[in-house]
Amino acid sequence: MSLWWLSYPLLGVFAGFIAGLFGVGGGLTIVPLLFMLFTAQQFPIEHSMHLALGTSMATICFTSISSMRAHHEHGAVRWDIVKSFAPGLMLGTLGGSFIAAWVPTRPLAMVFTAIVYYASFQIMRDSRPKPHRQLPGNLGMAAVGLGIGVVSSLVAAGGGFLSIPFMLFCNVAVHHAVGTSAALGFPIAIAGTIGFIASGWRAPGLPEYSLGYVYLPALIGVVAISYLMAPVGARLAHKLPVKQLKRAFGGFLALLATKMLHGLLS
Repeated sequence: MSLWWLSYPLLGVFAGFIAGLFGVGGGLTIVPLLFMLFTAQQFPIEHSMHLALGTSMATICFTSISSMRAHHEHGAVRWDIVKSFAPGLMLGTLGGSFIAAWVPTRPLAMVFTAIVYYASFQIMRDSRPKPHRQLPGNLGMAAVGLGIGVVSSLVAAGGGFLSIPFMLFCNVAVHHAVGTSAALGFPIAIAGTIGFIASGWRAPGLPEYSLGYVYLPALIGVVAISYLMAPVGARLAHKLPVKQLKRAFGGFLALLATKMLHGLLS
């Protein structure tokens, strides 16, 4: 067993806690760290970013279940929203994963860092758009879900940094928005994982123990711990004022994106 495998459970501690606390899938945090770890292990550079995205998306299949159950126990999941969002989310994420697989590593990583900078800015601002309207009908929700799904696949995230502001804009209570976002991470993750496995199935030169663009040792290591940590973060989300924590998290995301961008440019 490679010593690198020991780093994946440590990553899972942080990823699971963040997933539960902020209702995000954890991809914004996991992807840049996995990319750095895969690069350090000298995985083929043309596959490193795709492996980071695919593996991150696969972890969300598990962390979203744990986080979703914890938020559901607090009555914070709006299942009517999940039902109307899911078709567009899954279609957009599945299509976006094939787009991501087609884009070379460097421009794909550039797109990723740009989206992470945007998410970081929104989180540090604690941006909460003034509620002006109610949620649209099923067709409108599916259309919004389609867009969120495509972007989510490009960053291998649960879409919380987009779905939460949208729900707040539509007069959904903040705790319901966070809890519902955690539940929305599951259909996004399922569709994205299928897409990244299928699009990388015949890719040449992938490291051993890869299933398409999903690197199984990293998936197992991260999930084993993050599944246990997500409920801890979810419980704290209902007990603590998280404004300061969100700003610190936003700053941390910006640092990760900067480190990743520096590596790409150098």
